[in-house]
Amino acid sequence: MFLSKPYSLPETTSSTISITVLGRKMARPLILCDFDNTISTSDVTDTLLQRFGLPGHEELEKDWVAGKIGSKECMSGQIGLLNASFDELNDCLNQITIDPFFPQFVKTVKKYNIDLHIVSDGLDYAIDAILQRYGLESIPIYANHLIQTGERNWKLDFPYESTNCKKKSGHCKCIHTRQQTGEQRRIIYVGDGASDYCVSHQTDWVLAKSNLIDYCRKNQLNHSPIQTFADAERLLPELLPEIFVPVTEDAILV
Repeated sequence: MFLSKPYSLPETTSSTISITVLGRKMARPLILCDFDNTISTSDVTDTLLQRFGLPGHEELEKDWVAGKIGSKECMSGQIGLLNASFDELNDCLNQITIDPFFPQFVKTVKKYNIDLHIVSDGLDYAIDAILQRYGLESIPIYANHLIQTGERNWKLDFPYESTNCKKKSGHCKCIHTRQQTGEQRRIIYVGDGASDYCVSHQTDWVLAKSNLIDYCRKNQLNHSPIQTFADAERLLPELLPEIFVPVTEDAILV
């Protein structure tokens, strides 16, 4: 069985929609959220490679960690070494879980008309498949594009790459962030690791997990440490006080 219907790429243009809260018009806030080890409880690509990776994928990882290659080259080479059928890939994805508090976080941001984008240097199809199991099908996913090229062969396309990306990433999260700014829009970023370092300088506030906490501290970036999305949800009224008023007829999209 083949991946006959790849994940449909979302639009990349800015969608800064204004909202009116208690008679005051403002740009709708945006939360940009990493996926691997932020929403998910494990790294999807690492999990797939541990199970289906052919020899050579470890060397690519070492070269990336050492700074010899960028994540685009690393990911492209590693996915090219993925030896899995479509059904095997899905069986593996079905075992990957997400932060149990993320679905409630999504409900909260929707209730208060806050935009949420997933921005990942991982695999779009995998992210979509995992989220569908939790009934989370409407979140725009911006990630590297997974394509099946043979019965057990895969490759990546990079619809969000940039030749100017300092990290040589497959997905330049900084470019995506800059496309979303405007009209004094508040942007909050949620992430955990190296792919989140550059973009953390581009946002108003960072909700940081794991290694991103130390990075934000060292670089004196506005941030709050979190462990789960329950922490993130509790912080939203403090970060967006102008938004967190009861949603009534006075708080509507315009």
